[in-house]
Amino acid sequence: MKDTKLMTVAEYIKAIPTTQRKAFKEFHELITGAAPLAESCMSYGMPAIKQKGIVVYYACWEKHMAIYPMPSALKEFAGQTTAFVTSKSTIQFPHGKPLPKKLIKDIVNFRVKENLLKDEAKKKKNK
Repeated sequence: MKDTKLMTVAEYIKAIPTTQRKAFKEFHELITGAAPLAESCMSYGMPAIKQKGIVVYYACWEKHMAIYPMPSALKEFAGQTTAFVTSKSTIQFPHGKPLPKKLIKDIVNFRVKENLLKDEAKKKKNK
């Protein structure tokens, strides 16, 4: 892909090979649809959504798509991610396989709630 630091989310999607673009658009819509009040942005060269901070990053790679939901979410959903390659910061979804839609929505919702709670705690502390 071109230099992703200068891209918008739409440009990022357009730069994805056509063989993977339809699936990535579905992935993108699933993530953004799960957090309708979140704002799409580019960060660290990847699409992301933010609502009171980054909710998740996500990206398309040669052999998989990935979501980067923060370690807390990976820990929370560890029992549901055993069928996927994971690390302390990502879950990989292989191209050509169905996306675990409920899991992705649940992760995004978990992260939105986490950000909102963190923001609320910060406001109370600053009063």
